[in-house]
Amino acid sequence: MRRLPILRAAVAALLLTAALNATGGGAAAVEPTEARPSASTELLDAMREDLGLTRHQTEQRLAAERTAVKTERRAKRVAGSAYGGSWFEPARGRLVVAVTDEKQAAEVRALGADTRLVRHSAALLDRVKSRIDALSAPAGVAGWHVDPRANRVVVTVVRADRHSQDVRAFVDRARRAGPIVVSETERAPLTYAAGTVGGDPYYTGNVRCSIGFSVHGGFVTAGHCGRAGAAVRGWDGSAMGTFQGSSFPGDDYAYVSIHSGWWTVPVVLGWGTVPDRLVRGSAEAPIGASICRSGSTTRWHCGTVLAKNETVNYSQGAVHQMTKTSVCAEGGDSGGSFISGDQAQGVTSGGWGNCSAGSETWFQPVNEILGRYGLTLHTA
Repeated sequence: MRRLPILRAAVAALLLTAALNATGGGAAAVEPTEARPSASTELLDAMREDLGLTRHQTEQRLAAERTAVKTERRAKRVAGSAYGGSWFEPARGRLVVAVTDEKQAAEVRALGADTRLVRHSAALLDRVKSRIDALSAPAGVAGWHVDPRANRVVVTVVRADRHSQDVRAFVDRARRAGPIVVSETERAPLTYAAGTVGGDPYYTGNVRCSIGFSVHGGFVTAGHCGRAGAAVRGWDGSAMGTFQGSSFPGDDYAYVSIHSGWWTVPVVLGWGTVPDRLVRGSAEAPIGASICRSGSTTRWHCGTVLAKNETVNYSQGAVHQMTKTSVCAEGGDSGGSFISGDQAQGVTSGGWGNCSAGSETWFQPVNEILGRYGLTLHTA
């Protein structure tokens, strides 16, 4: 059995005695479970540093976000076809739900959410985005997503290329698909794989990436890190597993099965910044909620959810249904864990910028990956 480094040994000894299990085959994906209150002093300190909050504000925000996750699911059912999307307002600690009909708005308010009357339903905006997905985007277009706050599809272009003929032509075609608004960004997104560096979680070929989340039988990670059939080496260089499924571009996710001598644990590494985080489920955090990321290069960083269901236009091709965040990342962080409280959110795909000057980063939602490969998240 392989040697564990000190950090992982502490996890195994102190947290996971009852949770360690032998490897096994995949099973049907489970429903997301409710978030539990779970915030250590170190986690609160990390969020204070990255989000600029006091300790009391951080505790209040986490409590409000747990409520918002539950309210959002109920609001979607109550609003029905009038649902226009939702987001969390950190300043007021409230979930806001967009609706196209005042009758449904009253019913949503009764759940404890605020409402905003809008013209377009979420279903209509999703159809508009799907039409844009069918277009071929030039390199000067960074991506596009449904923004419930703007009640439009936002098309993001690289500022230096905004007046180029191919970008302007793409935006014109997007306008014909339905209600859009154009925003600008400094740089196009890139994936976060990196060349081999010793001592980090896993390698395939000469690429280093990061483990996302343990599932029964292996782990999920980013698809651009390896193709189906590719061999995986662990942090110590020994044979670890094999990519059983991988999709990129179009999607950016993969499933790696692990060999005898390795096991799965429901943990996200805190890298000494925060205690290692137990994973208890995969309830999806709303737009505006706080979120943290663990990766093998930049370790642990936090930020907020900026957008969902965004199409990201990498140089290798477009990737759909991504979630955009303000969390920084760098090369080698690809595939790593995005987590909100104790709830798994997704695996790191790519972005722009770095952890010195700030950046934006996208992840592929974990529930989509579980459903695609019929996997069960390993939870505590």
